[in-house]
Formats: sequence, structure tokens, C-alpha cells
Amino acid sequence: MIETSRNGQRGREDSVAVVGAGIIGLSIAWHLNKRGIPVVIYDPNEPGSGCSSGNAGAISPGSVVPLAMTGLLASVPGMLLNPAGALHIPMRYWLTAFPWLARFVSHARPSQVRVISKALADLYAPAIDHHHQLLTEIGAIDLMRKSGQLYLYRDERQLQDSERDWKLRASHGVAFDILKRGEIEELEPQVGQAYQIGVFLPNAAMSVNPQRQALAIAQALVSSGAELVRERVLGFEHSGQTITGVRTDQGSHPHRATVVAAGAWSASLLRTLGYRVPLEAQRGYHVDFKDAGISLSRPIIPADRKVFITPMETGLRVAGTVEIAGLNAAPSEARAKLLYEDLRAALPSVRTEQPDPFWMGHRPCLPDSLPVIGPTEKWAGLFSAFGHGHLGLTASAATGDLVGRMISGEPVPINVAPFRIERF
Repeated sequence: MIETSRNGQRGREDSVAVVGAGIIGLSIAWHLNKRGIPVVIYDPNEPGSGCSSGNAGAISPGSVVPLAMTGLLASVPGMLLNPAGALHIPMRYWLTAFPWLARFVSHARPSQVRVISKALADLYAPAIDHHHQLLTEIGAIDLMRKSGQLYLYRDERQLQDSERDWKLRASHGVAFDILKRGEIEELEPQVGQAYQIGVFLPNAAMSVNPQRQALAIAQALVSSGAELVRERVLGFEHSGQTITGVRTDQGSHPHRATVVAAGAWSASLLRTLGYRVPLEAQRGYHVDFKDAGISLSRPIIPADRKVFITPMETGLRVAGTVEIAGLNAAPSEARAKLLYEDLRAALPSVRTEQPDPFWMGHRPCLPDSLPVIGPTEKWAGLFSAFGHGHLGLTASAATGDLVGRMISGEPVPINVAPFRIERF
């Protein structure tokens, strides 16, 4: 557990409030702190205890394909009708989810895909360099492994179904090699014989322990003078159209600027300022197996199962599924157990008798697959960084650098217009 520091910065009007102690908020806080800007991080929970610890651990600069693609959309009805499908929306949530789904589908047009993928490529391309720099600065470079990623396909037909995705990646300079069965075995000999074709991305990386990574950043922040405050932000203080601080369950605190990085809870918080951001929580699950009897060197992704399987310090992790059911529904053990079959399909010799308790978290997703990053036009002193979907870990260090530059008045290296909150 990270000790809450007591530096009194909550009473300093030159400090910046970061709302949310997930990997995005922590990375932003680090980039502000290293620039000499006093930082206060607000979160009622332990740093990195949400999706920042529950993800697949992949650092994927090649993830430039929007979720809304024509090929994926064609398979959505089948997934929804299949109780064991990778996408699930409970009947009770259909009416609530429909407006978001309609907007999601609208972004599958080729013209939209080109614009979105360019923005994603700009954001993700330097991801590994940013992670390397941040982890080196806090003395935790051992947390990142430049292992590459291996996608798995059963046959040529299945690979051809993804041809559009790979062409889009190639157009943005993403390097990959198509492997035959023997080459798969050279990399990962325990992959099941059902998978005859692989696509290897050599320039991807992974975190060996996402929770330890978040905690390492949090500890470095506290040691460097930042303050972690276990209070829940309920709203904002303002003077005219300028945000002057935050209002928590314990009182009001003045700040020179405020960054909303509260993940799936960001939209409800910003609603108090008049924003209507179509943020949906895509609930994801993972299970860790400490005694799996499997030795992997990198994340593998069986394309037909739509899961990541990653070797971590905590065991062999299988992570995936998309469940759109809101923030308040109870976790589904049945959904978590689907991951067992996904794991066995890719690694038939795996042992699944002694899993850790399953995990479920809320991935904050926007219908155009782009996060919100940057200042707002309506409110001076207000910045946002949320909605990174399934790629929060990948984008965290780069997002931290962007927001740190914005608040300190430095030029930013990419076009951030596609990430404006005012696009909604």
C-alpha cells in the first residue's frame, strides 16, 4: 500500500490536481512532477487498482486499427446471439447501449477509419520509447520486456478475414512477419497444432506486472514530493469560466489546473460542467494461473478467440471478452470462465485446475476508438485524459508526456485535434 503523503499541496493554488490514480493519471502526474509542477492525485482507491492492474500487460504501438471496422461489424450480430461470444450485452442493457452502438457503427466508414487510425498511430508510435524513459527515471525498467507479440490464425482463410487490418497497420509503418507453423514453434513451441499461421510483431512490448508498474510510479511520485489523496472528487470549483479547484467528499481544494483522468467515471464527473461525452464501460475479465505448466516468452493472441495470453509475474494471464453492461452490474463468473476455453484452445497442455479469483474491470471506451486528451475550450484550467479503451497501458506514458507539455506550455509533437473533447 502506498502511503499518502502530507505536503500540504492541496492548499497551494500553484498545484495541479489529477483526478484518478490509474496508469494514465499516474503517468500525467509524473510528467508534471518532473517539470517542477506540484501535483496532487485524488482517488479513493489504491493507485492502479482498476484496469491499470487488470489489463493484458501488452504495450502495443501497432494497435492502430479502430474497433469499428467493417469486418468486425459483420461478425457482431453472431457474437451477440452467442451466449459464449466475445461480445455480450445483457438484454436489460440493450436500450441503454443502443445510442452508443449506433455512434460506434457510424465510425466504420472508410473515410473515418483513415482519420482515426492516423491519430492512433501518432499517439501509439512512440509508446515504447516513452515507457522506457519513464521506467528508467523511476528505476523500474525491469517491468518492461521488449518481447514482441504473436497473433495466431488457424488457416489462410482466417488470416484473409483480417487482411484489411494488417494492410492498415502496414500503411502506418507497423512491422510484422507472417510465420508458418514451424516458425511459430520456434517462438512458442506449446501453441496448439490448430494454429498453422502466425503474425509476429517484433516491435511490441509487455509489462511483466501492470499492478507493480502502477505502484512503482505512485511510489516514485510520493518520494518526489507529489501527494496522493484518498478522497473522491465530486465536482469542481470555478470562478466564471475558469476551474479553480476540486470539490471532494472531504471538502474543496484550490488548484491552478485540474486533469480529469478518472477512466470510466470521467463522463459522469464532467457532466457537472455541461459535457455529454458518450463514454461506455466495456467490462473486461482476466484470470491468472500460477501453476499453468506453460512457458511463453511473449503475449500470444489467438485471433478467433479475441483474447490475450500473457506470461506475467503473477502467472499466465488470459484476458479478454467485451461485456457492455454499465458500471453497476455485478461481475459474471460465467463470462470469466469462458476464458478457460480460450486458453485451452491456444495452449492445449495448459493446467487450469488452480486459477486465481477472476478479475473484472471497466475499460472506458468512446465510439470513435479515440481517447479524449487535452484542454477544454469552455473551461480554462480544465484538462482531460480518458477513454483509452483497451489500450490505456500502451498509451499511458505518451499521454502523460502530452498533458505535461500542454500544462507547462511546451509544444506538443503530434496533432492533438482529433482528441478534443469538443468533437462530441
